[in-house]
Amino acid sequence: MKNSKANKKNQEMKTAKFNPMIRIKELGNPLHYKFEEVSCYLCGSADCKEYLIGEEDLTGKDGAFLYVQCEACNLVYQNPRLNLDSIKEFYDQEYIAHRKKTYFGILTPVYEWTMNKHDRDKEKLVRKFIKLDASKKLLDVGCAVGTFLLHMKKKTQCKIVGVDFKDGSHYPGFDQIDFKEGLFYEQNLAEEDYDLITMWHFFEHDYDPNKTLETAHRVLKKEGKLVIEVPRLDSVTFRWFGNKWPGVQSPQHTALYDKRSFVAMLEKHGFVVESYLPYGAFPPFFYIFTGFYFRFIGKGLNLDRIVIPYFFTQLFWLPVIWLQKYLNLSMQTAVCRKKLSTE
Repeated sequence: MKNSKANKKNQEMKTAKFNPMIRIKELGNPLHYKFEEVSCYLCGSADCKEYLIGEEDLTGKDGAFLYVQCEACNLVYQNPRLNLDSIKEFYDQEYIAHRKKTYFGILTPVYEWTMNKHDRDKEKLVRKFIKLDASKKLLDVGCAVGTFLLHMKKKTQCKIVGVDFKDGSHYPGFDQIDFKEGLFYEQNLAEEDYDLITMWHFFEHDYDPNKTLETAHRVLKKEGKLVIEVPRLDSVTFRWFGNKWPGVQSPQHTALYDKRSFVAMLEKHGFVVESYLPYGAFPPFFYIFTGFYFRFIGKGLNLDRIVIPYFFTQLFWLPVIWLQKYLNLSMQTAVCRKKLSTE
């Protein structure tokens, strides 16, 4: 009889539906964090299973955050996630894209060259697929401090528009940008007005990726291009580092896209992926270095302490970095156009 009851209980446990709201309470997060449950962004299903627990390794802030995998389509996403009011504290001046510090002693020129190279690599990537000039209009969604837009204006004289939920007007040159503060899909943007829309590591932060792609489709010109770069879940570095993979970056990253789910999201909203690239403009060595750091040293990336070992360690990885386009190290980029009505 006891064995029968035990077997019945075990069977009930196996068939019980996974409840992410119960699981998040078991992780002991600070009481002021407010979580909200979400369904799969790709297919809308609420059925999911635990995938991994992430932490805010970059700054070392408190918290343990749950990523689940959709039982219907396999998309990996954060569920529950912090609500919009709670997530704001994770985009303070410690957040790497908003850090103001630019002086690192004798390595300052190297640091500046590296940061500028990121924008040069973005330019190099988009130039393969579209020609920009003074008659063209570029919209960068998640523009942060606006360096890419300013770089493109200098190089091509194109008109530049940026959207970000955080005001960057105190940064040098920001007054040259037609800046829209707030959520992308809440902006009053004209239809079919942009020749190029870019999203450099914005999409994985998005709280409503479906609305974002709907908006991008609406405001992109018929012959325009949409370029999106995100971390790639089915990459070498994720296999190395697991939940310490820098691409997890919880709680800021709301979804973790492998190639299949990334392309499926774009196609769902009427885009054709003209070119899929297993790399991006973002330097893959950053994921290699910080992945080892988080795995073997711990949370909290102190730029003052790591800037020297970062640059010198990179020299040993140059052969791998040179082959990044073929090794699926960490990033993926999709270059898209609107699907024609006849397709």
